[in-house]
Amino acid sequence: MVYKSASKEALLTEKETLLKQYEQYKAKGLSLNMARGKPSPEQLDVSMPMLDTLHSTVDYNAQDGLDCRNYGELDGIFECKKLFAEIMGVNPDSVFVGGNSSLNMMFDTISAFMTDSPYNDLEPWFNIKDRKFLCPVPGYDRHFGITGYFGFEMITVPMNSDGPDMDIIEKLVSEDSSIKGIWCVPKYSNPTGITFSDEVVKRFANLKPAAKDFRIMWDNAYAVHDVNDTPDTLLNIVDECEKSGNVDMPIVFCSTSKITFSGAGVAAMSASKLNMDFLKKRYTYATIGYDKINMLRHAKFFGDFKGLKKHMQKHKELLSPKFSTVIDKLNSNFKDNGIAEWTNPNGGYFVSVDVYPGTAKKVVELCKNAGVVLTGAGATFPNSMDPEDKNIRIAPSFPSVEELSLAMDIFCVCVKLAAIDKFI
Repeated sequence: MVYKSASKEALLTEKETLLKQYEQYKAKGLSLNMARGKPSPEQLDVSMPMLDTLHSTVDYNAQDGLDCRNYGELDGIFECKKLFAEIMGVNPDSVFVGGNSSLNMMFDTISAFMTDSPYNDLEPWFNIKDRKFLCPVPGYDRHFGITGYFGFEMITVPMNSDGPDMDIIEKLVSEDSSIKGIWCVPKYSNPTGITFSDEVVKRFANLKPAAKDFRIMWDNAYAVHDVNDTPDTLLNIVDECEKSGNVDMPIVFCSTSKITFSGAGVAAMSASKLNMDFLKKRYTYATIGYDKINMLRHAKFFGDFKGLKKHMQKHKELLSPKFSTVIDKLNSNFKDNGIAEWTNPNGGYFVSVDVYPGTAKKVVELCKNAGVVLTGAGATFPNSMDPEDKNIRIAPSFPSVEELSLAMDIFCVCVKLAAIDKFI
């Protein structure tokens, strides 16, 4: 049924049928969660052998002889820096290996610029009273939470099929020196799954910002997270910025949070010498060094980048049927009926669904009442304010395929019910 062109009588009949299905689902007393991109227990299990990589005293020594049980190496052991350098496509000398959270490193980076500057002639961002940050939408809620916490005005930029709207970005950053940065998840973006095109990456690298301290926060969280056999490729932002003379603009982040253990992985960042010297000065006061035993475990477990890619094949085998389940359910319920659109990503952790405008909050509420928890409507926009109330992020990774199939059945019924109420 094409709801938009259906008669009121037909819509009421359809609603009656859907309500019966909905009440049957509610009666099951379900508790299904698609709110966060959490790895499933099966995904966590594939990394368990890593805990057995260190056995004797000598196993705790890094390749340069450093005892990883002791203090030292502020920016991480070399073998772990080398591994992350291959993930990010950068020189190991530009890599800083930290704790378990890349989000923590992003927070610290913004915090560092708030209180100091790498440039002697510029004020810290705290002194810029009208400071602004660009936020491609829909995007990652925790990114927006960081800049919201530090008092930035967050300017939304729409996402196109090949990345954020660069016409808008180029104009804004060239005209306003109070715009200090932009958030980016360049490969398999959260939540759309979009990978930035070569043209978009090149235009980022060739930006001419009015602010000398404008920074591209390049969160490459899903660099190796393919879910099918047609993976996306991402142009290297660091290489492109070197070509354009903008070496100080990008700060690249990644982690093993969805590669090994979400709460006990390893995070890293890469930046130019200017940025890295500036950030290391802050870290020198914050820590004597992060968990080198965990770094060593990861380095020994993977061996090299080929070993990591082999490991990610196991994740792909677990995730692929889940993404297929979501897409199949959306296709079978909404193809050509005009009440929902969605992305079909080749990797990452999410599927972005745009339901009929003005109904996202209602869909999330209906799902919750039927035992299916989703990320809050609007969460993919700064301050959780989706102006069209239509975007919902689906996270397929945690439930089993059977649970996911049932959750998607309920989701689809709720989308239809909310749309019918809107039309009526």
